[in-house]
Amino acid sequence: MKILILNGPNLNMLGMREKSLYGSFTYSELSEAIERKCLESGASSELFQSNHEGDLIERIHNIDYDAIVINAGALTHYSYSLRDALELFRGIKIEVHISNIFAREEFRSKSVISPVCSGTIAGLGLNGYLLAIEYAVSHLKSLTDREATE
Repeated sequence: MKILILNGPNLNMLGMREKSLYGSFTYSELSEAIERKCLESGASSELFQSNHEGDLIERIHNIDYDAIVINAGALTHYSYSLRDALELFRGIKIEVHISNIFAREEFRSKSVISPVCSGTIAGLGLNGYLLAIEYAVSHLKSLTDREATE
């Protein structure tokens, strides 16, 4: 099973951004934790980060993955083109946010991508990514097991 981890604008600046909201871990540390979790779970992964909306959309269009874990950053709140690209993907899609977007500025409390995702995890820091991977692997294994018994 293959999982694509997509990170949007400014996530490459982790460790330098507001530590009270995003923690002190760097993007490199986040990437290492994600890769370790995928390996432990028996999944292969690809991490992709871009500050450009079109790059994220192109990556979604060109994947052969079973699941996407996405932190779209601020694009979460207004990118209908990103939403449409996610809607085209038929696998598991889990939206992740390091901070609790519902406890922040009003404009951040609305996600235009949530309606096309399987679920959303917000406010759990780095652990949100790890939980999303855990869910994706568990769900994919149960689908595979079900197909094997049919």
